[in-house]
Amino acid sequence: MSAAQSGRLKDRIAIVTGSSSGLGQAICLAFAAQGASVFCIDLYPSPRNAINQTTQRADDFHVRVSGQPGTHELIRQRGGEATYHKADVTRAQDVELAVRACIQRYKRVDIMVNNAGVSVESTHVRPLRCHETSEEDFDKTLAINTKGMFLGCKYALKQMLEGQDQLYAARGWIINTASVQGLVPYYGTPSYCASKGAAVMLTKQVALDYAKDLIHCNALCPGFLETSMTQNLQGQVDVLEEITGKHPFGEKLGRVEDVAKVAVFLASDDAAWVTGVPFPVDGGYLLR
Repeated sequence: MSAAQSGRLKDRIAIVTGSSSGLGQAICLAFAAQGASVFCIDLYPSPRNAINQTTQRADDFHVRVSGQPGTHELIRQRGGEATYHKADVTRAQDVELAVRACIQRYKRVDIMVNNAGVSVESTHVRPLRCHETSEEDFDKTLAINTKGMFLGCKYALKQMLEGQDQLYAARGWIINTASVQGLVPYYGTPSYCASKGAAVMLTKQVALDYAKDLIHCNALCPGFLETSMTQNLQGQVDVLEEITGKHPFGEKLGRVEDVAKVAVFLASDDAAWVTGVPFPVDGGYLLR
């Protein structure tokens, strides 16, 4: 019997936003390997391009790699079940319709992963402090990282409470992608830190309000990972050495697969007594 047929998430329906690249893709693949059907939400089915060849920094969010299969296609190739749906998480109507589309196909939502996020600051040629940060960058970051998370919680919670029978000991599992930068600051990232701090507190607030309904809400707080979002760090030897040195467990950047394993735990019955936790997955970064 395969893992998908007997896994920890067998027969559960999971929505994952920001599913096409990086951590979002890793979470989708991990969920599918554990038996979940995955409803993949992103503006594009293909993964982000990592490096802007002109600036040698992280490329713009809208620049995508051509010729590679989407996350939903990878899952199907591996024998799992997945669907792609295009949505802008900053638009309430898009998120509401995405949840409806998941219901139309799979009849329910058991797990909601609000992972879609950007770091506009990672695309800048040099770090910008608060007085140099544009209102546009701040608004865009908060719209995607914070408002998008709120909307994902809102419409998933409504479905979990009112739109389906309770099949499991818990009524639902919500996982929000925050960051260690939601717990401690980092240089030159005022918008990102603000958005991830809000993600941590929104997670705790939702967990408190819906604990009586047996809905879990926890947050992933990754350290610095090997993704397109950290290309600005990976491309600067001195900065990379400083960052890796602050991850005592191995002195290296983290892997998305390791964070995805924690997401599987938080979406499973093994997290039966866990809610409202901002869960560091950081190689010891916060210890320093």
